[in-house]
Amino acid sequence: MPSSNLMWVEKYRPQKISELVNQKEIVGSINSMLKNQPELPHLLFSGSAGVGKTTAALCVSREILGEHWRDYTLELNASDERGINMVRERVKKFSRFAGLDTEIPFKIIILDEADEMTTDAQTALRRIIEDTAKICRFILIANNLSKIIEPIQSRCVVFKFTKISTKEILPQLKSISKKEKIKVDEKGLNTISDYTDGDLRHAINILQAAASSGSVTESTVKSVVGLTKTKDVQDVLKLALNGKISDSRDKMIELIKVYGMSESDFLKYITQAAFSSKASNLEQMLEIIAKYDYRVLVGANPEIQLSALLAELAKVGK
Repeated sequence: MPSSNLMWVEKYRPQKISELVNQKEIVGSINSMLKNQPELPHLLFSGSAGVGKTTAALCVSREILGEHWRDYTLELNASDERGINMVRERVKKFSRFAGLDTEIPFKIIILDEADEMTTDAQTALRRIIEDTAKICRFILIANNLSKIIEPIQSRCVVFKFTKISTKEILPQLKSISKKEKIKVDEKGLNTISDYTDGDLRHAINILQAAASSGSVTESTVKSVVGLTKTKDVQDVLKLALNGKISDSRDKMIELIKVYGMSESDFLKYITQAAFSSKASNLEQMLEIIAKYDYRVLVGANPEIQLSALLAELAKVGK
């Protein structure tokens, strides 16, 4: 059984830049920048979830500020609903707060989810970055680089983090399993790796959840992530295409309400099911799914939208 109550993603988070998984070029570039700390530029880390962006930012902070890193690092989530005013107030206060310790070159501000800020907020942020340039360095973190305005991108050195490959994820999972003394088998680890698609944080979370049931096997992993239900999504699609909308909808509602499958996962699995069905009208089916995926994303009622999705698929099935 797992030996600790601490989340493993925190317990095994790399402490040094050199320990980052699979981002060799980025590690090399950052290390060479750290040789001349006073001239370190602002940094912008982009890439998909769970690949080490926030970890890299914290490592940079630790390596520059040493034991003072907690006192001189401000971590903010930029997507906070209070928006730019909150950022402005916190940054102002932080950049004023106490004179710089002689041992540190500058304070560091880490802004997570910077791509969730509105364009207006980003424009205001650009001014804040300029006003505090003498005493602060910003590390911005974004999943989607294209949502960051050009004037901010041009003030930063941009690093694009890549997804983590299976051959890099598996050794990490094995190493954690060994340290936590849990029973794992190869199939179980491969299932985690396939399901998480390059997101190491998600992979470690699933490993911990599966381990809590005693051992990590293909079946414990599948039950943790609800993969046993993917076959049911294929049935939902089949029923819809055969015009049995009511049955199809009942099964879909059961998956979401009873088994807790998220709407976005349902849409992901129905897309996979559409591909596996090798239907002749695949293009139409994918366009329909994409339309409802967008509607759910922008906040329309998921149950109504997914029912309408099945109804449209039934039309295509005819």
